[in-house]
Amino acid sequence: MTSRTTPTRAVVIHGYHATPDDHWFPWLADRLEAAGTATDVPAMPDPGDPDPEAWLAATARAVGTPDEGDAVVAHSLGCLTVLRHLTALPGRWRLGHLVLVAGFVDPLPALPELDAYIASGCEVSAIPAQVNHVTLFRSDEDEYVPTAHTDRLAALLGVRARTIPGTGHFLAEDGITALHEVLGVLRTEPHAGQAASA
Repeated sequence: MTSRTTPTRAVVIHGYHATPDDHWFPWLADRLEAAGTATDVPAMPDPGDPDPEAWLAATARAVGTPDEGDAVVAHSLGCLTVLRHLTALPGRWRLGHLVLVAGFVDPLPALPELDAYIASGCEVSAIPAQVNHVTLFRSDEDEYVPTAHTDRLAALLGVRARTIPGTGHFLAEDGITALHEVLGVLRTEPHAGQAASA
């Protein structure tokens, strides 16, 4: 496993109906900045009616072609968008950390209005070989993203999702305005094949 270094740059991509000022995003950005990591939480265009091409373009501007000093953190619909950006990158690249919270690549029964955005998902098989550390987090009960969806994405990426009990969909209305587990994986070497906690 490649040795971990503290990221020098981080990008946090929010999800559906969210802004950079919502949920745990400002808390994480503040902590990363305090640790010396330049952090960007870009506003995705029209988050209440997201257009996949517009979101992909915004993510491409924010993330660009990453390097080993970079971390990308995404939540919910932002995860699918980040994965699509990474798979579309030409040439050789390497990302230090990819952290996906409540990620998925399959349609969501609770949010059929996103079916057109999600469509055929994303082919992610090439990503693990180009990312030093891939971490997925899920709740034990998520009203929007079935836990099986995140588990399937984790399996496609060659890891096991880590469960954080009682966190819902990781929203402020679920009581989640800080996410120490995400900060922790950006500061602490994860163990290969670490089991999910239940």
